Amino acid sequence: MPRLTDPVVAAGGLSRLAQPVLNIDDLVLRPWQREDAPAVVAAYADPNIRQWHARSMDLDEALAWIETWPLRWQNETDCGWAVAGEGVVLGQISLRGVNLDAGLSGISYWVMPHARGRRIAARALAAATQWAFSELGLHRTEILHSTRNLASCRVAERAGYVGEGVKRSEALHADGWHDMHQHARIATDPPA
Repeated sequence: MPRLTDPVVAAGGLSRLAQPVLNIDDLVLRPWQREDAPAVVAAYADPNIRQWHARSMDLDEALAWIETWPLRWQNETDCGWAVAGEGVVLGQISLRGVNLDAGLSGISYWVMPHARGRRIAARALAAATQWAFSELGLHRTEILHSTRNLASCRVAERAGYVGEGVKRSEALHADGWHDMHQHARIATDPPA
């Protein structure tokens, strides 16, 4: 059955791009490196990150996870950056489930415990969103977070994401099913 609309971003629209390094004041969003594996292990050992992302990693799993990011980029499914500052990993920001045809992506983020309280996630989110709209050409980016994760809600709001509603019993966490709050930005929204 033929489509009546063209893809928002043509196939190859992501894989033809080199992954950029995005500088934001004292932060840099850069591709993951093998040397980041211990930081990834430490992040997923943090009870808060583990709670909201429902996973843990050992060193081999972290290395494997890091090695998947260039493949995900080439397959046009996901884009992930380490958020670094002061020479160390402070967090992560990722476009997840990229759908070029629809011009849509989800976004996930976390910040290491020692780096919280400095608006790192909100600044990284704003930068990744701007890149997704201006360079990749997406139309819409979305964030889903547990309604119990108030910090993630504040991050989304600070980065200009509008709350759109609650998806009931959407995600299974270690402590059971969680309702998920949805936020979104579209390319025509004013900057955060």
